[in-house]
Amino acid sequence: MKNKWLFVILICLAFVTIFTIQNRVSFAASSELLPGEPESVHMLDAPLNEMDASILQSIQDKEMPGAVAFVAREGKIVKQSNYGHALRYVDDEFTEVENPVDMENDTIFDLASISKLFTVTAAMQLYEEGEFELDDPVAKHIPAFAENDKSDVTIRQLMTHTSGFTAWIPLENMAENREEAFQIVFGYPLENEPGDHYEYSDLNMITLGALVEEWSGMRLDEYVSEHITEPLGMTDTMYNPPETLIDRIAATAYVPGRGMVHGDVHDGNAFVLDGVAGHAGVFSTAFDLAVFSQMMLNEGTYNDTRILKEETVELITQNHTPEFPGDDHGLGWELNQEWYMGTLAETTTIGHTGFTGTSVVISPTSESITILLTNRVHPIDQTPSTNPIRQEVAEKTADAINAWSANTIKELVANLEEKGDIPDEAARTLNVHLTAVSQYEQQESVEKVTKHLEGFKNLLNHQQENGLMSEEIYHRLKQNANYLIGKWQ
Repeated sequence: MKNKWLFVILICLAFVTIFTIQNRVSFAASSELLPGEPESVHMLDAPLNEMDASILQSIQDKEMPGAVAFVAREGKIVKQSNYGHALRYVDDEFTEVENPVDMENDTIFDLASISKLFTVTAAMQLYEEGEFELDDPVAKHIPAFAENDKSDVTIRQLMTHTSGFTAWIPLENMAENREEAFQIVFGYPLENEPGDHYEYSDLNMITLGALVEEWSGMRLDEYVSEHITEPLGMTDTMYNPPETLIDRIAATAYVPGRGMVHGDVHDGNAFVLDGVAGHAGVFSTAFDLAVFSQMMLNEGTYNDTRILKEETVELITQNHTPEFPGDDHGLGWELNQEWYMGTLAETTTIGHTGFTGTSVVISPTSESITILLTNRVHPIDQTPSTNPIRQEVAEKTADAINAWSANTIKELVANLEEKGDIPDEAARTLNVHLTAVSQYEQQESVEKVTKHLEGFKNLLNHQQENGLMSEEIYHRLKQNANYLIGKWQ
């Protein structure tokens, strides 16, 4: 009898194992990035198309010479558009080159601080191999780091910018070579007590990059290439791109002594580190960055290749800084930052920006990726902030999802209610109208859908006039209602 039950149990376990493996393979395959129509993933065209005018206006206002916008949902690329120029100026006086180079979808950008995400990924791969624990003192692995009372700084604090380091130092003016630059960082004193203050600092990630090299025995660029970009098929992602790719690379700023930076890393501190640094140095395209982002959405895999364990991705993307509200941070990744994530921002949304004008926003809730790559520092660093256009591009992505149906607008209302942006009673009243709209959508009654959405807009007007929602929330909900009306008309 025992043997009989043992046989049954083994058969059941085998079935479960096969089923699990098949499901994993199926999930990875379905999450490979492929072109698709917005409608196929329940998104509207109109908000995505409206990005174009906004980005072109930013170019006209000289906020940037060019850009590439990329949006994907559920593995489908629903937008990939290029604007303006990759190379337009020859100096910092805005003197135009004889033959400006148009921006293309496969233009390669200096990602600037988005490079930090590759450094953290590399470190966490080595964490999986048992090279360190998050709360190890950095000095356990780099003894020189203990100088100037830094013996208590942990690796987790480097990744969450709570080490106590100052934001930045002019390393390029302090060191003559890579090794000397590292020693200056290792010996640099703290500005705050470890763990007592959040201060975004490049010194944290320069140190983390050095740790990756210590643990792996490889230079950071070699490690990232062998263990991240090559396995993922990211053929256009690299440090120090070769001269043969110069025609595909977006120029950055004119720097005295260096001339127009084009093909070399823009960041001066990364430059003195031979273009290979934990905080900056990675060049990539929108598509390649989307592959990296989809790997995170897929909990560590892309196209059947596993880069990180599921539990490691969960660890990376949880909030490690709850004691600093507003500065929510995972390991390397920023969380819930409305200033560039717009209405995609919520506790699970991860992303990062780069000084050169780059940004990536990943929403697990909507399974979406929104990337905006610009060369806003071309030809000078002192250009207007790209944060407004970053935020608008993210919000247009959110609108394309939220305005798909009355039910998705209800989800938006629920999210706003949860955040405290709409009072409970106001949300309930709005949902009554949306429930009616949803019923008429199911009946495909265009006239009644439109009529009840107009009633929804009138209710919004009433609630806004009575101070129940801000002008921004009012505009967002009204715009979503208009998008949905447009869909049905």
